[in-house]
Amino acid sequence: MDRQEPVSRDVLADPMAPSDRPEIVCICGSTRFAREMQEATRDLTLAGAIVLAPAVFAPDEAQDIGREQKAALGALHLHRIDLADRVLVVNPDGYLGESTRREIAHARATDTPVTFTDPV
Repeated sequence: MDRQEPVSRDVLADPMAPSDRPEIVCICGSTRFAREMQEATRDLTLAGAIVLAPAVFAPDEAQDIGREQKAALGALHLHRIDLADRVLVVNPDGYLGESTRREIAHARATDTPVTFTDPV
């Protein structure tokens, strides 16, 4: 059996050192603003960010999603927020629905900065 040499500590990345990785941005907002979310995703991606966004379903697809599945998708989105460095709320004309408000509260509770596309 081959013996592996131990890895010296100086070879391991310092978890507290500044990272060269791109900013991770989670997009939140009502899926009724699918076009605006896609534009924000494009702009952030072109600026070099990693974008986490909700799946946007066509209206006929959304009708096939049951209450349990909708709750599971909402919980999944909260995990996206947990991975993010920042949340961008897509809120044309200042609109914030119930789900978006819950996502903002979650982000703030976990000290994730929240920015908005429009004034609230």
